Amino acid sequence: MTLINRPASVKGTLLAVLLPAGIALMAVAWLIHGLLLDRMSRDFVESRLQDEVAFLEHQIREAGGRVEALHTGDYFEDVFHHAFAIHTPEKTIISPESWTPLLTPLIQSGQDGTLQVRDDSAPDAPEEILAYRNSFIVDDTPVIAIVAEDLGALKGSQAELHAWTAIVSALLILLLVGVIWMGITLSMRPMVSLKLALKRLQEGEISRIDVQSPEEFKPLVQQLNHLLDSLDQRLERSRDALANLSHSVKTPIAAVRQVLEDESRSLDSDMRRQMATRLDDIDKQLEAEMRRSRFAGPQVGKSAYPMKQARDLLWMLGRLYPDKSFELSTELTEESRWPVEEQDLNEILGNLLDNAGKWSKNFVELQLNQTSHSARIVVTDDGPGVGESELGNLGQRGLRLDEQTPGHGLGLAIVGDIIERYAGQLTFSAASSGGLQVTIDIPN
Repeated sequence: MTLINRPASVKGTLLAVLLPAGIALMAVAWLIHGLLLDRMSRDFVESRLQDEVAFLEHQIREAGGRVEALHTGDYFEDVFHHAFAIHTPEKTIISPESWTPLLTPLIQSGQDGTLQVRDDSAPDAPEEILAYRNSFIVDDTPVIAIVAEDLGALKGSQAELHAWTAIVSALLILLLVGVIWMGITLSMRPMVSLKLALKRLQEGEISRIDVQSPEEFKPLVQQLNHLLDSLDQRLERSRDALANLSHSVKTPIAAVRQVLEDESRSLDSDMRRQMATRLDDIDKQLEAEMRRSRFAGPQVGKSAYPMKQARDLLWMLGRLYPDKSFELSTELTEESRWPVEEQDLNEILGNLLDNAGKWSKNFVELQLNQTSHSARIVVTDDGPGVGESELGNLGQRGLRLDEQTPGHGLGLAIVGDIIERYAGQLTFSAASSGGLQVTIDIPN
C-alpha cells in the first residue's frame, strides 16, 4: 500500500511541535513544584518545631524545672498552635489530650530529633504527625519536650496549593497556544504579500517581485527574481537568434534563388561553386546560432565539476595537438563544484583552450581557482600574442565572423555572451611568455 505524504501546514507543524513541548515542560515544572513544595514545607515545619521546643526548654529552665509552674493553658495554645508534650519523672503534660496515643510512644522511645508517627487507631487524633523531641536536664531533673504538627492538615494545604498550580499551568498552556498561534500568523503574513506579488506578476502588472520580507524569505525572493531574469534572457536570446538568422541567411538565399530563376544561364561548374559557397555560408550561420542557442545561462540548482570537465578537454586537445603540451594548475579537488551549467562551462573551456592550442608554440596552461567570491579561469599560451591596440577588439559583440576564422577570437564572442549572462568578467592581457592570457571571473 502506497502512502501519499501531503505537504504539512506550517502552522500545523509548528503547533504539533511547540504545543506538546510546552505541555511537557509545564508537566515537568508542575512535578518539580510538587517535590520542592513538599521538601520546603517539611523543612519549614521542622524548623518551627525545633524553635518551639527550644522555647519550651527555655521556659522550663526559667521555672527551675517545675513544670506545674508553667501556664500551659491558653497561653501555649496561642503561642504554639501545635500539640506538645512535657514529661518529667513527677508529671506529664500533653495538649491536646486527644493526641496522647500519638505522643506517648515518643516520650517512651528515648530518641531525640525529628520523628514521624502514623497511627489511625485514635478517633480524635490525626493519622500522621511530625514531631520534634528533645531531652535535657534541669537541676538534676530529666525533662522531655515534644512539639508535634498534623501532617494531614499540612498535606491538605499542599495539595490545594498544588491543585491551584495545576490550574494556573493549564491557563498558561492555553495562553501559550494563543501566543504561538498569533506569532505564527504574524510571521506568515509576508507569504500573503508574496502570493499577491506572484499573482500581479502573472497578470503582467509587475515584472519583478519587490515585497518587504523578513530575512528568512529574502533568499526565496532573490532566487525567484533570478529565475525571472534567466527566463527573460533566454527569451531575448531566442529573439536575437531568430533575427540574426533571418538577416544572415536572407542574402545567400536571395543569391541562390536568383541563380536558379535565371533560365537564360546554364549551371556551369563556376556557378555551382558559387551556389555551394552560399549554401556553406548558410550552414555556418545556422551552426553558429545553434551553438549560441545552447547557452543555458545561470540556472537554480545547476552546477558543474570543473576538474572533471577540464581534464576531459585537456585530454582531447592533447590528442588534437599532439606536438603541444596542455598543463593544468589548480588547488581544486575532484569534488569541487561551480555554480555554472555544464554545457556553458564546456563552451567556455573548449573555445579558450582550442584558440590557445591553435596559436601556441609549445604549451598551453589552464589555471582553475576559487575564492569566497568568485570562480576564476585563466588560459595562457606561448604564441605570438595580440597587440595592445587589438586587445580591446577581442570578443566584441557583432563580430560573428570570428566563429569562422581560426586564431584568437574564434568563439570569443560566444564566451563573452556566456560570461555576460553569469554577470562575470572577461579580461584579455599579454602573458609573460609573450602569448595571450585570458582571465574569466564568475561570481559565486
